[in-house]
Amino acid sequence: MPDAIIQTHDLTIGYANRKATYPVQIRLSLEVFQGEMVCLIGPNGCGKSTLLRTLAGLQPPLRGEVCIDNLPLGKQSLSNKAKLLSLVLTDRVEVSNLTVFNLVAMGRNPYTDWLGKLTDHDKELVHTALTQVHLEGYAGRFINELSDGERQRAMIAKALVQDTPVILLDEPTAHLDINNRVEVMMLLHELARHTNKAIVLSTHELDLALQTADKLWLMTPKHGIAVGTPEDLILTNRFQKVFANDAYRFDPSTGNFMVNHAETPRLISLKTLGTGYRTYWTERALIRSGYKISPEATGTITVDEATDSWLISKDGKELACSSLQELLMQMNSF
Repeated sequence: MPDAIIQTHDLTIGYANRKATYPVQIRLSLEVFQGEMVCLIGPNGCGKSTLLRTLAGLQPPLRGEVCIDNLPLGKQSLSNKAKLLSLVLTDRVEVSNLTVFNLVAMGRNPYTDWLGKLTDHDKELVHTALTQVHLEGYAGRFINELSDGERQRAMIAKALVQDTPVILLDEPTAHLDINNRVEVMMLLHELARHTNKAIVLSTHELDLALQTADKLWLMTPKHGIAVGTPEDLILTNRFQKVFANDAYRFDPSTGNFMVNHAETPRLISLKTLGTGYRTYWTERALIRSGYKISPEATGTITVDEATDSWLISKDGKELACSSLQELLMQMNSF
């Protein structure tokens, strides 16, 4: 098995001043391999940003070390660090009169002369990166003309042309709408595969992380990091424990977070005719409206997948409905 491109040895992260040290996480031993996309997730305040800054060399560890390609990061010069890892931060780029080409070309700075002159090879890499992030034809556009999603893809292209084995990203989907959040996460997953780079990102997009990450680093406050595939962390109940909350719960059977409704639920049973997804959405609508699905209920809702209809049955009476909106309205008076 090849060596990990990122390794941490006995790593303790946190903060220090003249009087004391304040560890956030202790004795972390982590690995990332080439071609992997790793999502760092966990509750607020558990140390995700601190770990990412430490991995990027922006903050010294309290103990232990970070190695990239078997080189201790803390012992590298700034120029060597720039050839080992690239970093994409959350901050929105606000620059006037800067073209997409010129922004992306900044990633070549570790390799150019002191005048920053680009070779034909450098220019080719810029255009290749723009193609990889689906920004073909955008080279001459100004950054302030781009949408938030396009700007983020331009920043990822800049990291690609830096030609490092490791790319670190801090909340790359922050401030993006749902379409761009999905596109960026899928893009990063694709790039890890096709470029063989190790990509590590922190994110609050739990649902997307579960669907796109090769591995999760599941961080808990002061209790280390659980590492594994999303499916393993769910099957071993670690994911559910970290995100246990009075307001919501994670349903391992669906991979969704479910709101815990405070009111005392009314009981209703649910029956399905045929196969399909209509029953799942019916159950969600009923739970949101204060019902609990139970075989002990006196009333029954039959979901007919073939006719896209619902039938309420209670106390010998029946009522057909053609939509969930109608069903919920009738449930209140039936």
